[in-house]
Amino acid sequence: MTKKNIRIGIVGGAGYTAGELIRILLYHPNAELKYIQSSSNDGQPVTSIHRDLVGETNLLFSEIDLNQVDLLFLCSGHGKSLEYMAETAIPKHVKIIDMSHDFRLKRAGNSFVYGLPELNRKEIQSASHVANPGCFATGIQLALLPLAASGLICDDLHVNAITGSTGAGQAPTKTSHFSWRDSNLSVYKAFEHQHLGEICESLEQAQPGLNHSLHFIPVRGNHTRGIFTMAYTRFKGSLDDAKKLYSAYYQSHPFVHLSDENPDLKQVVNTNKCLLYLEKHGDQLMIISCIDNLLKGASGQAVQNMNLMFGFDERAGLNLKAIAF
Repeated sequence: MTKKNIRIGIVGGAGYTAGELIRILLYHPNAELKYIQSSSNDGQPVTSIHRDLVGETNLLFSEIDLNQVDLLFLCSGHGKSLEYMAETAIPKHVKIIDMSHDFRLKRAGNSFVYGLPELNRKEIQSASHVANPGCFATGIQLALLPLAASGLICDDLHVNAITGSTGAGQAPTKTSHFSWRDSNLSVYKAFEHQHLGEICESLEQAQPGLNHSLHFIPVRGNHTRGIFTMAYTRFKGSLDDAKKLYSAYYQSHPFVHLSDENPDLKQVVNTNKCLLYLEKHGDQLMIISCIDNLLKGASGQAVQNMNLMFGFDERAGLNLKAIAF
């Protein structure tokens, strides 16, 4: 389906991911942002919450006329999308991109395509409903998919990843407010993070019959945005073999880049890029993956999926410069 402009509504428009989504869509060449819904802010200017958009929009938070949109982004918290879908009569012509965890896992009756373009691009192009991947899941999958797609995961996978405080959402919590987070680090949900299910489903999709474990230790960082992932596993080939494998896998994917130099997080913050870096140590291949958790890990990837669903250039609206300094 290709249209010159599509009409868009956002459900749950007050959080971090919605704010980044609004920022991208306001300047997308094929998007008309018509409605931004927030139950707790109805009737208020969008800029009263997203103050970085002062001077960029005069939109107010309002209810959505579903007959006047082509696409809905669901940006409410986990569990809220299931409620919204059950309680709302959504016209058949309206496509949906869900940003929550609610539809990511395969289950009976789930009509959502898992929205990782580097795995499911063709399916996304013909989808009406897309489940946007989690932020940790995106960074980890992009680090490991080339191995899985070639059937080369031959041992357990070990992953350590550190995330910024925005990954915990906008509502202040004990572990996200400045006084606790600044100059601090902590491990949480070790070996049982909620993104493990979707990661394992994708790896098994790419490498059927995969029966090796993924050991994941997530870390809360003292920065605001960005995910830095370090993964390693046994690999029988050389470093050059691994680089050729990764370069070939991502050759047609515009946002994933193999770096010859060890990357840092600021190279990807404010972009939809993923930077990958490889090293070989004995029989272990180490893969570093860097993404912005709010963009490639959330809103940027959602717009990438929108572009694919509506036949636009996959990069439309996403040529964003990293903060870098």
